[in-house]
Amino acid sequence: MRLRTLAEVVDHLGATGKTGIIDGTEIRVRRPATGRRDRETFISGKSKQNAIKAMVVTDDEGRVLFCSPTRPGSCADITHARQLGLVKHLADGPVVESSPMPATRAWALKPAGAS
Repeated sequence: MRLRTLAEVVDHLGATGKTGIIDGTEIRVRRPATGRRDRETFISGKSKQNAIKAMVVTDDEGRVLFCSPTRPGSCADITHARQLGLVKHLADGPVVESSPMPATRAWALKPAGAS
């Protein structure tokens, strides 16, 4: 099975009753070239280093179901999720429970009533 869009991933998790894990991940990069207009946007507020971010969704067995296009490191995870439409998909999609994990700020999504 190949899931091409975030909407397909959310629908798949809802239909199968499986758990999905969402995490915004930072990837360190070389400093962008001098003179680039958006050079400062690559500096992460979290690590104070040049980075790009991606939003990744995996299933409960660790298989990657979705990896977003990258954004500059200064973009907050919640902003990235909103720009991807993830917040809207979850609001309109299957009923979920969220449990923030303080160390990683990941959210585990489970259908209501699932163990």
